[in-house]
Amino acid sequence: MLDPAHMSDPHRPVYGKAMVSAGEPLVASAGLEALAAGGNAVDAALAMAAMSAVVMPEMCGLGGDAFVLVYEPDPSGKGGRVYSFAGSGPAPQAATLERFRNAGYDTLPPFRGWWSVAVPGAPAVYFALHQRFGRLPLAHLWRRAIAYARDGFPVSPRLAASIYTYREILRQHPGTAKTYLVSGEAPKPGALLRNPALAKSFEILLEDGPEAFYGGPLGESIARASKKEGGLLTVEDLEAFGKEAFAEGGPVLSPAIATSYRGYRIWLTPPPSQGHLLLQMLNILEGFDLTHYRPHDPDFIHLLVEAKKLAYADRLAYMGDPRFVRAPLEHLLSKSFAADRRRQIQMDRALDLPQPGHLPGDTTSFLAVDEEGRAVSFIHSISAAFGAAVMDEETGILLNNRAGRGFTLEEGHPNCLAPGKRTMHTLNTYLVTYGTEEETQEGSWGQRAGDLYALGNTPGGDGQPQWNLQALLHLLDLGLNPYEAVAAPRWTSWPGTDPHTLQNALELWLESRFPPETAAELSRRGHRVRLLGPWAGGGSAHLIRRLSDSWEGAADPRDGGQAQAL
Repeated sequence: MLDPAHMSDPHRPVYGKAMVSAGEPLVASAGLEALAAGGNAVDAALAMAAMSAVVMPEMCGLGGDAFVLVYEPDPSGKGGRVYSFAGSGPAPQAATLERFRNAGYDTLPPFRGWWSVAVPGAPAVYFALHQRFGRLPLAHLWRRAIAYARDGFPVSPRLAASIYTYREILRQHPGTAKTYLVSGEAPKPGALLRNPALAKSFEILLEDGPEAFYGGPLGESIARASKKEGGLLTVEDLEAFGKEAFAEGGPVLSPAIATSYRGYRIWLTPPPSQGHLLLQMLNILEGFDLTHYRPHDPDFIHLLVEAKKLAYADRLAYMGDPRFVRAPLEHLLSKSFAADRRRQIQMDRALDLPQPGHLPGDTTSFLAVDEEGRAVSFIHSISAAFGAAVMDEETGILLNNRAGRGFTLEEGHPNCLAPGKRTMHTLNTYLVTYGTEEETQEGSWGQRAGDLYALGNTPGGDGQPQWNLQALLHLLDLGLNPYEAVAAPRWTSWPGTDPHTLQNALELWLESRFPPETAAELSRRGHRVRLLGPWAGGGSAHLIRRLSDSWEGAADPRDGGQAQAL
């Protein structure tokens, strides 16, 4: 008998021939409208990108970054290709270690303000996506977002809470205060917020293309604001990124990375995204039989947490911008390296902070799939909530704090700040196809892949690889459906790789829906357990899988998002 409470749950599994899943209903509806108008999954993603930039300004926007995976089915009906888009901009040319040291920063850059800003990469991704795969005009896809920015949109409970939490930071800059506060206070849910300058910026992009941002009127305006307030970002930084962004093999069009796992091929966004963490954890865990576990079993959680610790230790020790650091990615993702790391796991005792292996919030994400079998997994961010908390008032664009949050000032470290360097990035997103390594083509943009099985993502900083891992294993090993996979009790092992949190004590956070005996057993093994509220584990996961005749998907019940289908 069907449970009426379950049937009224907006996060339950959704079925359809085309589908979107997003962290905010207005964003999901924009994507669904694009599909209904004859657009494809990429069109839906671009509509959602613009809408989320307007109605989720604390999380993403034109001043941020974006990473995307696209699955394009082969016209023959057999397999397809995977395309990766990496919109992560570099530090400004003026961002030298000497400059930061002379200003009194010894170990970490400032977390907020203009000195924390990196070149935004999101606009380049929007246009690269549309140029390669778009079907409907961008003017059609962005019209609702532009109208909401110009005329006002109703503030969601989440945005109202976020503005309230960060109201003191927002008051410190006239642009953010004027845009997000009402008479100096946080707006209530349902109140209208307007950003007509942002609406105009989108219209300029429609008229002039990406050049408007990377050196044109929008870029010039941002650079003037940066100079006026003592920032490091210049119009030359924006121009330089724009010139190289769209070349194959350049910073945006970079091949995806992948590993095999139990007959599937798992595809992730490449460095500087830390998607390789998920692949490394899967390689380690492939040596264990996980199929007889349930999400709350202490052995299951223990194995996943230990794999996380090992992978994150390697990321901290070795990974940086591939253009500056010879990152040993091939070795880190090898099955032999995974076997070596696996041997360090002991079932009765938790690792503390493991040594790296030996060598030879704030973000939003969404998914879109269409009737033709095309799929898009999209994540974009301005880094921390409200990014650098600085805005160019003329354009209405809020700037990211990716450089301030991501880099270290430790000379010799692979993720040390340098002019023109991209920081390692928490953003990552995944696709799952059928097939093994021998059946795929790697090393070029648009890799050959088998039939698509699933796609997913979640925002959440260093929680992303851990929560994606849990959802994937719930789906692939434990046999749960997409809703069950994202709704299951969630754990997180902290700290991750964020330089500003590495000094924190090692803790394992568990939602209180885990049985008490699970927490007790994990504590006995040496995990420092911290209990959270029943749905307070973090993230806003989305998961869609392909059935024989339709799609099945779900949005995370921890969040205000929805999956919607045609």
